Amino acid sequence: MSEAPMKLVVVGAAGRMGQTLIRTIAAMDGVMLHAAVERSGSPFVGKDAGEIAGLGPTGVIIGDDPLAAFLHGEGVLDFTSPAATVNFAGLAAQARIVHVVGTTGCSVEEEEKIKAAGRHARVVKSGNMSLGVNLLGVLTEQAARALPGNDWDIEILEMHHKHKVDAPSGTALLLGEAAARGRGIDLANHSVRSRDGHTGARPKGTIGFATLRGGSVIGEHSVLIAGEGEIVTLSHSAGDRSIFARGAISAALWARDKKPGFYSMLDVLGLSQ
Repeated sequence: MSEAPMKLVVVGAAGRMGQTLIRTIAAMDGVMLHAAVERSGSPFVGKDAGEIAGLGPTGVIIGDDPLAAFLHGEGVLDFTSPAATVNFAGLAAQARIVHVVGTTGCSVEEEEKIKAAGRHARVVKSGNMSLGVNLLGVLTEQAARALPGNDWDIEILEMHHKHKVDAPSGTALLLGEAAARGRGIDLANHSVRSRDGHTGARPKGTIGFATLRGGSVIGEHSVLIAGEGEIVTLSHSAGDRSIFARGAISAALWARDKKPGFYSMLDVLGLSQ
């Protein structure tokens, strides 16, 4: 007998990613929309989640009680805000379900709280849920390891839509961490986030970030590794938010039968070392 569809909860259901998740769940096998959650006081509470996402009525009404939704679900898909995600992590641990986190911009303290939820929940967190970006991270680490820091400079360039609130993006930081692992250094102590005025020569061994914002760009990321007379460029272009939704749902399905713990998309894709 085939396994019953996994019952998924979408938090931030009326947002851009929430709506994309709801549409993607409807299009994928092995999953079903169990519940949809918005913040208390949202004008979308009480409305049909399918209608908000452009699917037509689904019978799933958007609520504002996440714990009630989690207790009867199997997994939660979360692309909200750092403070909201910390709260959802605690509730997911209480309900002992899968918590897939695509939220970016978390502080070190918030990251630790989300990781702690892995004692009881199965948490999968990544700065980017797409297969292509996570493969790009692996290639970035390999390239950084192969091309020595004394001779090759690493710069990470990213662009997103004008509504994005954190910078550098979670994806850019994911790539920066990959480059730092390849170099055997700590990103926090070797990253350059801004340049203005007379900065002097570029310090050897640093990893630079350049952030662009504008229009409706979903996500463009490039890792430039520059040596004397040559540049190696690794890049990824996101054309549709559904790539992140499909990755998140695949992560939930992967974690369904795993032990409680804190996982990344590299674990999901079998790329962790």
